[in-house]
Amino acid sequence: MSVETDSHGRLYLSAELRQKNGEKFHVVEYEDRIELIPIDEDPLRAVQDGIGDALEGESREELREKALERAQREAGDDIEQAKRDAGGTPE
Repeated sequence: MSVETDSHGRLYLSAELRQKNGEKFHVVEYEDRIELIPIDEDPLRAVQDGIGDALEGESREELREKALERAQREAGDDIEQAKRDAGGTPE
């Protein structure tokens, strides 16, 4: 399927595509192409459907703390790897 932009840069998608994929899209730009990724009308519900009950029983605060700890650990690992790559020694 091919579509063209109008004089204002707008793309028009067929009713069939909109019914199948929705009305909102995330635009991803690559060097040689762009992609339209459908955005669910209820993104939170889509995430919940995707992960099921994997996070059930954990509070937002607990999840936030775990995410922060993981991010700090990964950042530390990245720093250590960068030092090794640069020929330095880790502290």
